[in-house]
Amino acid sequence: MLPNVALDQLLLLDIETTPAVAAFEDLPLPIQSLWLEKISKIAPDSADGTGDYAAKAGIYAEFGKVVCISVGFFTLENNQYQLRLKSFCHDDEKVVLNDFLALVNKFYARFPRFQFAGHNIREFDIPYICRRSVIHQLSLPQPLQLHGFKPWEVPMLDTLQLWRFGDYKNYTSLKLLTAILGIPTPKDDIDGSMVGRVYWQERDLPRIAAYCEKDVLAVAQLVLRFKGVPLLKEDEVVIVK
Repeated sequence: MLPNVALDQLLLLDIETTPAVAAFEDLPLPIQSLWLEKISKIAPDSADGTGDYAAKAGIYAEFGKVVCISVGFFTLENNQYQLRLKSFCHDDEKVVLNDFLALVNKFYARFPRFQFAGHNIREFDIPYICRRSVIHQLSLPQPLQLHGFKPWEVPMLDTLQLWRFGDYKNYTSLKLLTAILGIPTPKDDIDGSMVGRVYWQERDLPRIAAYCEKDVLAVAQLVLRFKGVPLLKEDEVVIVK
């Protein structure tokens, strides 16, 4: 698979999101009402819309925020691919987004036909980044100006879509997909459901970044497996601080 995909022209990414504020009560009153309206539609059987805020708000760009974006780049060293990882983390979401968008502009200048790569980025990560950027009145780089693109023109390599093979009813998590394809992954310190607590209660951004980087590495290994080339070894992965 993927004979026409140039690994060094992929920008791999994963994001971690949390509720915009620590608790429902911290929301402005108009936003509280809008959240209750939202949760009543998406979870009509919910007994406590206010209690759902901490667990579910981070999923929605209107009520959450990005606290970390991790990216990865393939490089070729001595005929063997290596992966460089870097994370953008900050309490100020605008800083995270600005740094990431600046990177996208630099990558686009170097590789005008590059693709974003990730797991479920088409339906979650990329739309979330774009929506939050618009909220902060940030200019979107050309590769993220997706309005009017035909489906086959969107510059994204989504490992979830690859695994679907055209079956849009199927959802397979990154964790499950790496497991069934025999791709070793580091033991997770946390999972996605814990990010909000780790951020708002423990204030541990480095821990969140480490978790996010593991997902980017997992995506990189999946791309290599789909492409039919050897997986990365531990010493072929470099984290850029």
